[in-house]
Amino acid sequence: MKPISLIQFLIEERRAGHMNPELSLLIEVVARACKRISVAIGKGALGGVLGEAGSDNVQGEAQKKLDVISNEILLEANAWGGHLAACASEEMEDPQPIPDMYPKGQHLLLFDPLDGSSNIDVNISVGTIFSVLRCPDDVTEPRVEHFLQPGTTQLAAGYVVYGPSTVLVLTFGHGTHEFTLDREVGSFVLSRRDIRIPEATAEFAINMSNQRHWEAPMQRYVGEMLAGKDGPRGKDFNMRWVASMVADVHRILTRGGVFFYPMDAKIAAKGGTGKLRLMYEANPMAFIVEQAGGAATTGRSRILEVQPTALHQRVPVFLGSKQEIELATRYHVDADQAQG
Repeated sequence: MKPISLIQFLIEERRAGHMNPELSLLIEVVARACKRISVAIGKGALGGVLGEAGSDNVQGEAQKKLDVISNEILLEANAWGGHLAACASEEMEDPQPIPDMYPKGQHLLLFDPLDGSSNIDVNISVGTIFSVLRCPDDVTEPRVEHFLQPGTTQLAAGYVVYGPSTVLVLTFGHGTHEFTLDREVGSFVLSRRDIRIPEATAEFAINMSNQRHWEAPMQRYVGEMLAGKDGPRGKDFNMRWVASMVADVHRILTRGGVFFYPMDAKIAAKGGTGKLRLMYEANPMAFIVEQAGGAATTGRSRILEVQPTALHQRVPVFLGSKQEIELATRYHVDADQAQG
């Protein structure tokens, strides 16, 4: 069977009425930028791109050199194409307008340029996550409030994993699809169409070092899994934790599983509402996972239905195989109801 390139796939999606030409171009530009990021990451120490950048991002987190490089690559690639009204990055406090010298489109792009960047220096998979929204029709100069749309309004979402192979995963609301970068040819090629996440699993991903800080229903849920076949769940579970969200989610899309970053006392003590960013991480990943038959919640409600109140808002994240996510969410909802 002849390989299907990303460009061919996008043309077929346009013909099926799943997207317009402008969105297709946007995805092509993002994919091309991610190929550049892949090259930079692949050079590692030889490219002088490892280590700290000596600066902090908007959340006060130390930036790696590749955080800054990846952010600049995505901004530069998307500035001139005429498909964007504005874009927003996890690394920047405010949205980035399209320069006046270039035409503007009808889409808004949000991205985490390099997810899991703490793993760069130890040669563990990292990635890029992105989300596409429609700019309101009457808006010519998009501001923060125009980005604050619930995840249900996303037109497209995707991520790229920079691992042993570079893999792009995409959804336009009509299934979730995977493309693998053919490095010899330089193009992404369809490698899995209509990915489905198994509804049941025996594998979970969570940062166990935070266990003592978790809420009671989270303690209960994980405690039952750790009790194994002799406990109330009646089966053994395995734990996996890469600490790169893209890598953990990609494993779930490949063989099932669940990923959790729950609310905890440590986050609450700092006045936080969660660990992961709603607009840059939770929403696009929830869209991708739901389109693959999985589920994604905050532990209490569906992530995609959360109404954003800030560009860098954070939320708890539960996502993956449907049966486990529904059970973990039910434990939290029941605990809330019991407390009145």
